[in-house]
Amino acid sequence: MTDILTPEETPVPAPAPQRRSALGRLYHGETSIDFYGRRFLGLGVSGALLVISIVSLLVSGLNLSLEFKGGVLWEVPTETMTESQARDILDAQGLDGATAKVQILTSKETGRSLEVQVGDQPDSVRQKVQEAFAKAADVPAESVATQLVSSSWGSSITQKAVKALIVFMILVSIFIAWRLEWRMALAAIVAMLHDVLLSVGVYSLLGFEVTPATVVAFLTILGFSLYDTIVVFDKLDENQDRYAGYRMPYGDILNVSMNQVLMRSLNTSLAAVLPVLSLLVLGSGILGAATLREFALALLIGLLTGSYSSIFVASPLVAMAKEREPRYKSLRGRHATGAELERLVHGGAPSSRREGGRQRSSADTADALVPQSVQSPTEVLTHTPRPRKKKRRA
Repeated sequence: MTDILTPEETPVPAPAPQRRSALGRLYHGETSIDFYGRRFLGLGVSGALLVISIVSLLVSGLNLSLEFKGGVLWEVPTETMTESQARDILDAQGLDGATAKVQILTSKETGRSLEVQVGDQPDSVRQKVQEAFAKAADVPAESVATQLVSSSWGSSITQKAVKALIVFMILVSIFIAWRLEWRMALAAIVAMLHDVLLSVGVYSLLGFEVTPATVVAFLTILGFSLYDTIVVFDKLDENQDRYAGYRMPYGDILNVSMNQVLMRSLNTSLAAVLPVLSLLVLGSGILGAATLREFALALLIGLLTGSYSSIFVASPLVAMAKEREPRYKSLRGRHATGAELERLVHGGAPSSRREGGRQRSSADTADALVPQSVQSPTEVLTHTPRPRKKKRRA
């Protein structure tokens, strides 16, 4: 007879776990993105961008500022003069006003002024242009500041920057090789060179002016690029030790590590980009500080490329180098995806262990616990049972 349960006694099934949205999984570190499977896509995009940057540098070069090319700069205090009027004055004095750099500067202390830059000129030409600007702005000639800049100053700055970059890379390589391993040191250096070359390529493509502030910004972004890369490499090193007892492809270690630090990398990049955007929008766009624009623009480009390279350049290069080790060579190209990858990211253990004997013993134990079908005594015995003897009657 089947027991009938009352409504109060009927068991209520447990509700299914609620599935988070994509942003929710990202915030809680529950993403399961297959970074390893997309490694060639990221490297391909970087390779294409680098080729475009190199071609642009060879064809167009860089728009170097007055400090690197040398020349003359006039700063005219005026509230009414426009850029076109300044170019017309240069044309009237026999200079090419179309190629001159003219920009408007505003300051609370000095007010509005017009900055005009041209190539190197004789003293007589500089004086004539100074007087022409003073007459057009209706100010004394002494109020128009004239500055002569030699190209040797910019060359000195460039040489010192290159020396600092070489020394920095050598010291960083030694430290990462000592703290982590040489493969990670090599990948970090490649990622930094990728960031610098890509940033310079953007300046060449868009025609942005390269100033000493830009050079300082380029050197500054190296530190951020290295920091973001080290965060990823440290998690990779930690998970290598964690899964040392498992026969696990390096692609799985990479995917688990990348998903675990993804939110941290995005937060770090966002926290660095927001202040730079403030400098670029408020300081340069609203307040008119041209120096801030030159510095902030290089920083913004470098921060974006640094965040990209730590995920899509440095990490795939480490994975490709590690897969050549005997420990991972036989598992090259194999990695978990979908639900299995999600399980690993959430702390699950890999399905295959190195200790095959333990796995087989567990399987034998499981087979022993499976109930077998009921057998008759004849099927259990290996021979036919002997017949019982009859007792004799007395």
